[in-house]
Amino acid sequence: MAKSPNAFRTISEAAAEVGAPQHVLRFWETKFVFLTPLKRAGGRRFYRPQDVVLLKAVKRLLHDEGLTIKGVQRLHKEQGLRRLAHYGDPDGTVAFEPEGAAPAAASASKGGGSSSIRLRQVLAELEGARARLEAVLSRSA
Repeated sequence: MAKSPNAFRTISEAAAEVGAPQHVLRFWETKFVFLTPLKRAGGRRFYRPQDVVLLKAVKRLLHDEGLTIKGVQRLHKEQGLRRLAHYGDPDGTVAFEPEGAAPAAASASKGGGSSSIRLRQVLAELEGARARLEAVLSRSA
């Protein structure tokens, strides 16, 4: 049974849809502040349809258009998320929230900027490490 177009995707599903390995998606998350999948307590990533569009855009810009990582960052800074998303979804089939309400931009507009995004990522990593540690400790007890 196929997932709904609006369903969240795991990293393996997103990687297959984008056509890039999972480790590349994780690497891109460190380089592009606008790539912020939801992370559950174990560090498991869930990609919204908008996230998949942005991943496709990054892949196209880097691999097909020949931009560098800094070039994609500059394009995002100068032209915004919607313009960037156009490269991943030229037909505009996936709806994006207003520019200021996008996941990365929303936290930046609250005054936290990329440091607040990074803090959330660190928190998710720590929660995942804690869960793994508790699992190991419960097996050894």
